[in-house]
Amino acid sequence: AAGHGMRTADFADWFAERTRAHRFRVERIPLAELDGWSFSPGTGNLTHRSGRFFTVEGLRAAGDEGLGTWEQPIIHQPEIGILGVLAKEFDGVLHFLMQAKMEPGNPGLVQLSPTVQATRSNYTRAHRGAGVRYVEHFTRPGRGRVLVDVLQSEHGAWFHRKSNRNVIVEAAGDVPAHEDFCWLTLGQIGELLRRDAVVNMDSRSVLACAPLPDHEPGALHSDTDVLSWLTTERSRREVRARLVPLAGLAGWERSASAVEHVSGRSFRVVAVRAAAGNREVPGWTQPLVEPAAAGVVAFVLRRFGGVPHLLARARAEGGLADAVELGPTVQHVPDGVVGVDADPPAFLDLVLGAGPERIRYSAVHSEEGGRFLNAVSRHLIVEAGPEEAPEEAPPGHLWVTPGQLTSLAGSGRYVNVQARTLLAAVSSRAAVL
Repeated sequence: AAGHGMRTADFADWFAERTRAHRFRVERIPLAELDGWSFSPGTGNLTHRSGRFFTVEGLRAAGDEGLGTWEQPIIHQPEIGILGVLAKEFDGVLHFLMQAKMEPGNPGLVQLSPTVQATRSNYTRAHRGAGVRYVEHFTRPGRGRVLVDVLQSEHGAWFHRKSNRNVIVEAAGDVPAHEDFCWLTLGQIGELLRRDAVVNMDSRSVLACAPLPDHEPGALHSDTDVLSWLTTERSRREVRARLVPLAGLAGWERSASAVEHVSGRSFRVVAVRAAAGNREVPGWTQPLVEPAAAGVVAFVLRRFGGVPHLLARARAEGGLADAVELGPTVQHVPDGVVGVDADPPAFLDLVLGAGPERIRYSAVHSEEGGRFLNAVSRHLIVEAGPEEAPEEAPPGHLWVTPGQLTSLAGSGRYVNVQARTLLAAVSSRAAVL
């Protein structure tokens, strides 16, 4: 496959060259060496002296249906960032302007990110650094034709009610690609989504929202029924969550190097010093959330009347604004948040035990490297038979078509970030169903 000025076969060389072209370095440091960050007297919350960026606070939550009651650190970042992809037709084919971007928590440091990936603090230059390239296409009306523009949730287990704007704008006029950027087709991005840790979480999230041709006929449930089912799940399931001081969280302690659970499970809040030659600020320190183990994210796939369906699960999380969103069949981090989902989820054994002939997609992807350190999960789509995954879905689960999921993703805050990664794999044909 060939994009405008970039053949897929040439991508790896270009990507390696962009990685070598700048000085990138990340090292762990003691919490006391965070520059500009401190633990507030009294609350113990980890804050930046500017009052901007984000804080690490405590969360106290309780939920029904096995969620239990728990406390944990959580990232509080009320400002809404921009995850924006510029699109443009070349020779009648839509291309997307993607960026080779360093984030301190990324495995391998550099991944393929959206054209613009910036918090409000970044693009309003709270760090007093350089401006964000191409941001004017997303902040000024009339700079192009909007293809999608929705607010999406971020990780409900690690963020408190965080939303980002996921937006695709078809550019008007000529848009030269800076040397750290390249134009790629959706098919080319799909090929890259088959590779481990190349396409970053924000790119996957935005591309999952891209409008596709009309839905497949033959869905088990109408669009209205799917929305009604999710609304019922939201109204029936209760998650009570509120911010509390980081100091004094039950079961959590602060050492010189981390805020972590006494069991060593779950995740920890650590500190890093980062340097990047092509970032808005050349060097900085910051906290990152580091999970204790790699995760598994998977959809179970079945065909009904020849039409592919994915088994979605109504997923409740303490940090989600609406408490419940549609997630994948399996979303599991061993030793995850202590007190939450202590039992392995349904279908975990099916997914992990599937032979290669049943795996329609498999790749390891990481979460957003600006907030999470080495947060990786294997992402799978596994085809199942009627005896393993019956048409009558278990409670809290529903069979939906990829088209129905895409439609919901394009409406914002219905499909969670883990499911959006797998949806991007489907829409880009990285996964062929």
